[in-house]
Amino acid sequence: MQPKTLALIDDDAEYSEFLTQFLQEQGIAVSRFDDSNALLAAPEAFGFDFYLVDLMLPGVNGVELIKILRRRTDAGIVVVSGRLGPEVFREVITAGADMYLVKPVQFEQVSLAIAAVQRRVAKPATADAAWKLDRAAGELVVPDGTRIQLSEADRQLLECFAQAGGEPVTREALLNKLGREVPEGESDDGLSATIYRLRRRIERATPTLVPLQSKSRVGYVFRAPLQVI
Repeated sequence: MQPKTLALIDDDAEYSEFLTQFLQEQGIAVSRFDDSNALLAAPEAFGFDFYLVDLMLPGVNGVELIKILRRRTDAGIVVVSGRLGPEVFREVITAGADMYLVKPVQFEQVSLAIAAVQRRVAKPATADAAWKLDRAAGELVVPDGTRIQLSEADRQLLECFAQAGGEPVTREALLNKLGREVPEGESDDGLSATIYRLRRRIERATPTLVPLQSKSRVGYVFRAPLQVI
């Protein structure tokens, strides 16, 4: 089993080019980033199905990048790096990576590692992992029991995601739900900031992974069961 989309974050241009070609031949849509900050600045930064991460990167270092990714996504993360040592392995796995491969490594081994991790992370969520939107209380109920007070904008957004049933919701639909005009050009009239504030409110309240992710060139998706009560 292979992911549909993958972000490759590595500043070795030649290695990245050939690995990208190899993975694309297997039907994986690969996006290359030679700088961790470039990934984090991309609209789809947290919407990839899988991440291959080097540790020695311009911008945010690899370990910190893994920590950021793990706060925003449950996608597979495999480290492919030349750094050695048990302390490096411990640091990487503790940060949230699923597997650690040491360069030089054959592309076939990278592919096998991706498939092995993808089999685990692609398992469907269980019924008891449902999130709940309590309309009367104006609260989001996390699967661990935490209740998070919502603003009116938060509630409107979550109702959109609940109605979508796990499917992506376009930016236009979200803006319409918020009663905002759909802008022309690149601006999204503050939607990204609204989504960011909602994510941060949830992250501060619970260690549970926030399933709210961006969907490249589409909008956003809530990748967990969400019920309105």
